[in-house]
Amino acid sequence: MNEENRKLADENYEQQLRTDLDDDTRDKPKGLALHTKILIGLIVGVIGGLVVNQIGKASGENFVAGIDWTIKNITEPVGQLFLNLLLMIVVPLVFSSLVVGVAGIGDIRKLGRVGFKSFAYCLIISAISVVIGLGLANTIKPGTWLAPDKAAELQERYKTQAGTTVESAKKAEQAAAGDSPLMSVVKTIVPRNVFNSIAGENPNMLHLMFFALIIGIAITLLPETVSGPFVRGMNSLFEITSKIIDMIMKFAPYAVACLIFNNMARFGIDLLGTLGAFILTVLLGLGIHFFGVYSLSVWLLSRINPFDFFRRVWLVIVTAFSTSSSNATLPTALRVSEENLGVPKEINSFVLTVGATANQNGTALYEGVTVLFLAQLAGVDLTVGQQLMVVYLAILGGIGTAGVPSGSIPFIIGILAMIGVNPALIAIILGVDRILDMCRTTLNVVGDLTAATFVARSEGFELLKTPRDAGI
Repeated sequence: MNEENRKLADENYEQQLRTDLDDDTRDKPKGLALHTKILIGLIVGVIGGLVVNQIGKASGENFVAGIDWTIKNITEPVGQLFLNLLLMIVVPLVFSSLVVGVAGIGDIRKLGRVGFKSFAYCLIISAISVVIGLGLANTIKPGTWLAPDKAAELQERYKTQAGTTVESAKKAEQAAAGDSPLMSVVKTIVPRNVFNSIAGENPNMLHLMFFALIIGIAITLLPETVSGPFVRGMNSLFEITSKIIDMIMKFAPYAVACLIFNNMARFGIDLLGTLGAFILTVLLGLGIHFFGVYSLSVWLLSRINPFDFFRRVWLVIVTAFSTSSSNATLPTALRVSEENLGVPKEINSFVLTVGATANQNGTALYEGVTVLFLAQLAGVDLTVGQQLMVVYLAILGGIGTAGVPSGSIPFIIGILAMIGVNPALIAIILGVDRILDMCRTTLNVVGDLTAATFVARSEGFELLKTPRDAGI
């Protein structure tokens, strides 16, 4: 990408950052924060559902019939409206965000060593994070912690809505059974007609993301006079879809209350234990990646003492955790990386700015664990091939996910619909998404810093030339 294209990408990013910060400022005086309202909705839904569940056990059939009527005619439609609104926006959001994310990289022919090292590092670290998440999810199996009778009831409840997609997937696998491994990969990833892939009720996210990736790469190889109008159009589409999601999320507290009420009223307190196992799995995965993978990276690749590294970036960690936004943390990360780690500005400006959108290890890990957890909960057994597909989607989803709170929820819903898991199950994790979002955003931002130190060290720069305490 030439200088004009790079300037356009920078201006678009700065405008988005100002919009995010302005939105935060406007939201503050209006009362409770959205995530607090969602948490209240979760609590109301859990308590209401548990109370109804316990009363139903001790009462007659008339009471149970009344609760079933309430769920079927009031709370379930409200929850389904919320899910349909999110599903409605998945295709334009995924396509526009991935195109804009890849196009913002710059001309891949001119990026040289810094660009190649940055993206190779990000892809490898993201793949490791997803593998850690799926490994833990397959080992702990949080979705199987329900009592057998409750698990059978839940699976029976949701299988009819997911069964058509699962059956279609099985038929597709059987049809491809005679193909060579390479041919199977080609048929699975590359669409013959991308419009057919997105025309159905459950769009093929694999095809859509591959098509968007190719479009984004082609944009980087064209002059700004040709690609500029299209990039601006995609950026506008991304801004519009992001605003629509912001509008939909205003409705989330009420939808979460209804959705979690439905499940608690039917399945009781056992569901809370399963949710706790999910939270434990996610936090364990994030912890292993944060303290294990990142420590090894800065020690072996950047040749920095891990304890010294984490001490120097403490201010970034606190900012990322409190804001849950990679974009909002970027100014702090740029300053800390240069002043406390000694990473030169020319590397910072590329690696950290692109990393705020394209390098989201924590998000990729979270998406992988969540998809597998909800599949286990619904009784949908994912094959090794399907789990590898989840790895691929999670890595690309990390590139396309907006660096704002709850930006990964639409991607997860899209993947669930694609693999045959009822998206309504997302309600189980929506109430705790905010605290997990804070943790995975911290992982995302610190991952950008490890990438910056690796690239700087590999380019021969001396790090830690200006030793300072990290904001303390």
